[in-house]
Amino acid sequence: MLIARAAHMLRVREPVTLRSLVAGTGMSTMTVYTYFGGMDGLWGALRQEGFRHLADRLQRVARTDDPVRDLTAMGAAYVSTAVASPDLYRVMFDDGFKLEDPAQADETLFHLVHAIDRAKGDGRFRSEVDVLGLATQSWAIGHGLTSLIITGPLPIEAFAHAAPMLTALYVSNGDEPERCRRSVMLGWSEIDTSSVRA
Repeated sequence: MLIARAAHMLRVREPVTLRSLVAGTGMSTMTVYTYFGGMDGLWGALRQEGFRHLADRLQRVARTDDPVRDLTAMGAAYVSTAVASPDLYRVMFDDGFKLEDPAQADETLFHLVHAIDRAKGDGRFRSEVDVLGLATQSWAIGHGLTSLIITGPLPIEAFAHAAPMLTALYVSNGDEPERCRRSVMLGWSEIDTSSVRA
């Protein structure tokens, strides 16, 4: 309950203090210390919840016989998760607060690594492609664009730029241009940005 409340307060730009967090909940400020060891622990738990939720969402992306489509669909799932919970998304990447289970954050990246490994195995990417490097580049495209959109400088329409960027990235790593374009368009079509605030 306190994690959800803190996330909501962030979303509506309310100051999150010990007192404001427990106000109206029937809990005392000691509850935050009992369960989280203080406010830093609460922020760490909030980060952890964000990565847990993202890992769960990536795990649910359907696996097809097209690994490039699946890789792109994971990017669409990443974006959809971020725009549905921008408050959690922002806190997830604040490394000032320690994660209880850093491996859970790593798991989100490794979903991309596995999809890229499949694409290499299917001959879509060159055999010498650095799988972790390509996963990181794919993540950087999604994260950068998402951050610029949910914090305001870019309009929601800018998400349309992701598909050409991903296509160029994957073609540069060996995929055939037209086949890649089709795969990326299929995967990216699963994006859900309906919750982005105007």
